[in-house]
Amino acid sequence: MVMTMHQAVPQGEVKAYVKDYLDSLAMVERLHRLLLDVIKDEFERLGVLEINAVQALLLFNIADNEVTAGELRSRGYYQGSNVSYNLKKLVDMGFMHHQRCEIDRRSVRVRLTEKGRDVHMIVAELFERHADLLNAHPVIGAGQLRSINEALGQVERFWSDQIRYIY
Repeated sequence: MVMTMHQAVPQGEVKAYVKDYLDSLAMVERLHRLLLDVIKDEFERLGVLEINAVQALLLFNIADNEVTAGELRSRGYYQGSNVSYNLKKLVDMGFMHHQRCEIDRRSVRVRLTEKGRDVHMIVAELFERHADLLNAHPVIGAGQLRSINEALGQVERFWSDQIRYIY
């Protein structure tokens, strides 16, 4: 038996829970890679080859906002060197404008150009099309999707707490 703060849990249930947790971690990782493949395939189908899936997703997430690399990192979307590299590439390719912050001259704010907004719209339309297809076919119901989002939000909060505090 393993003792928790609330009750004694049989060892078999603990092992099953660990297995389910590891399965969930693997699924999240596979889903992220698959999402990037879906985006890549859409851009290849459209003949847009100068941008990769990570960069397209970055443009989608920025949308109409003006942000710094630090803000994107703090939102949890990207890691430091990855976001800085991709922002520089996107500015160089004309998908983003950049401008030094008036208050903190070390910081650079970025926003989408018209070319960047076009990429954002391609990804937004792809996701909307997928949502419509998922809704029209009995793949997953709206209630199930809300439950998944709630559960993933709880895992996100748990992981954030693990980073901030040591249990």
